[in-house]
Amino acid sequence: MSGVPRIGPEAFDGARLGRPGVWAVEFLADWCPYCRDFAPRFEALGAMGANLLAVDLSDLGSPLWERFGIDIVPTVLVFQDGAIVVRADGVPMEGLGPSDLAAIRAALETRGGMAASSAGRRAPRTRDRP
Repeated sequence: MSGVPRIGPEAFDGARLGRPGVWAVEFLADWCPYCRDFAPRFEALGAMGANLLAVDLSDLGSPLWERFGIDIVPTVLVFQDGAIVVRADGVPMEGLGPSDLAAIRAALETRGGMAASSAGRRAPRTRDRP
């Protein structure tokens, strides 16, 4: 993800969690093909003015897996002023789909986490997973 700041789990608490505002945080792993597939769609939210962060959970021993109840990557949590307000968990053998991305985008738009100029634009319709 070239346009999304990417950090390791040890830097997570100091990065954005306690700061005011709305942030979408993708938890991903280098070894996950579904994370690689989802990355361009997540990155596109940044181009629309969303505050994004990616956290690398390639280390299965990271305490963030348990702390946030992450069972599968990618998982996206939307934080507002440090509290989780929306959660999109990946699905085994599918990852995150268009409906997940739409829910993340809607949460960002309605909570003021995207630039005002993008709020009126709609994402192109895509085929949703079954």
